[in-house]
Amino acid sequence: GLVMPNQFIAIAEQSSLIESIGEWVLKTACKQTQTWHQSGYTDFTIAVNLSGRQFKQLDLFHRVTQILFDSGLKPEFLELELTEKILVESEKLNIQRLNLIKKLGIQISLDDFGTGYSSLSYLQQFPFDVLKIDRSFVSQIEQNSKNSIIVKSTIEMAHKLGLKVVAEGVETQSELEYIASCGCDLIQGYLFSRPVPVKDFEKLLFEESPFNMASFKLSTARL
Repeated sequence: GLVMPNQFIAIAEQSSLIESIGEWVLKTACKQTQTWHQSGYTDFTIAVNLSGRQFKQLDLFHRVTQILFDSGLKPEFLELELTEKILVESEKLNIQRLNLIKKLGIQISLDDFGTGYSSLSYLQQFPFDVLKIDRSFVSQIEQNSKNSIIVKSTIEMAHKLGLKVVAEGVETQSELEYIASCGCDLIQGYLFSRPVPVKDFEKLLFEESPFNMASFKLSTARL
């Protein structure tokens, strides 16, 4: 049956299972995205979370290269997401790893920004392309003046650093309108759809209504 992430990820992280699970997820995501590209939806970029153990694999670069080769997906359509917790240890080594991955053309995303160590030096040192604002700052943002200031300032700062910004966990129309008014590049959350299987996602895709964001001048629908 269906097992939620908070039920199995911590257990998988404590063993070597997370490495094989993570690799399967990456392979499946790249293969499916390439299938959508071949169906005519050529603008899709897929974002995949990397676990700490997976990121620390000595042959990660070669594994990712092989997965891209086998799937046929171009590197620029893959985005790898990492949290601050993963990057805080062995900073110099992690910067080298990320720079090596970026040479392939892959995008690098800092996930859940604001919930970890949140050192601004990370944004200066690490080769990020995307900054993802954690949902804890987005939830009921229109009613929380402190969070609204933090989010707006974060978006402005990220743009000046040349980063795209994703707002996570948007669940209401008012949250969407506020985030959009701040110039956020990408928005994801239950307002558009809960996580769904491929077949259900394709139904949403063909209907197109969940991705009609023209009124907010947001040109990209995040998967």
